[in-house]
Amino acid sequence: MAIQHVNPDTDIDVILDIIERDAAVVIDNVINKKDLNDIKNELSPYLKNDIEGDNEFTGFQTKRVGALMARSPKCRELALNPTINALSAKFLEPHCDGYQLHFTSAISIGPNETPQILHRDRGVWGGYVPRKIETQFSTVWAITDFTKENGATQVVPGSHKWDKERMPLDEEIENAEMRAGSVFIYTGSVMHGGGANQTSKNRLGVFLHYAPNWLRQEENQYLSCPPSIAKDLKPELRDLMGYSQGGYVLGFFTDPTDTEGKFESVSPKKLFGEDHDQYRIQTSEELVSSSSKKS
Repeated sequence: MAIQHVNPDTDIDVILDIIERDAAVVIDNVINKKDLNDIKNELSPYLKNDIEGDNEFTGFQTKRVGALMARSPKCRELALNPTINALSAKFLEPHCDGYQLHFTSAISIGPNETPQILHRDRGVWGGYVPRKIETQFSTVWAITDFTKENGATQVVPGSHKWDKERMPLDEEIENAEMRAGSVFIYTGSVMHGGGANQTSKNRLGVFLHYAPNWLRQEENQYLSCPPSIAKDLKPELRDLMGYSQGGYVLGFFTDPTDTEGKFESVSPKKLFGEDHDQYRIQTSEELVSSSSKKS
């Protein structure tokens, strides 16, 4: 089953239908050349480091750079892309009150890298979340061209509906080939893995994943982008990273140095001078009702 490609102006419900069917889709030509060059320049100082993986899964010829919200202004823009966020909200919110930025990484697959084992990203939670709950909405932004030869992500469209023991035939595995500036979307339940790079150049992608706001994030955003940096970011990006509450009591904080009670069991938004909290509960009945399992 080939991976379907769509244009940036495709209706989000059409894209969601493809994701429901295949758990994989490519939106072509979203980023312009100037932004691509800016992203490369912002990431270059970190990708120059000797940070290849030390096992077959992370890749002996693969470099991974995190903390993208702290390090790359252009990657912040990608994280807030309106189409991606609209898709993420509609895809994830049947199982949550909101969603959050779960993982950020620039991944550069170098020459002679071998293919990564096929896996499902939802495994990071140890298999404890029921499969009927979709845990992840994932994006891979192509900063260079993605080809089968240079390690374009391998994916098995439709495998999100398979029994977990079923393994794909070779002809069921596709590569997410796309031009630089495009974005590959896949879910946490589909089988996928990095491809083998049989060329002489690196394949670079920016990975930005989203998850329900009640799940533990794979990347600790509060250490990767601490308040001293987050204070200068857009409020909507801070909210997306988790500098907000994920429910009435999820994620509150207390400033241990506060002796006046100004920051006692409050939303992280107050750390940045914001008072609005979308999860403010007015009555005890409302609290009990909102904490009951939705039908």
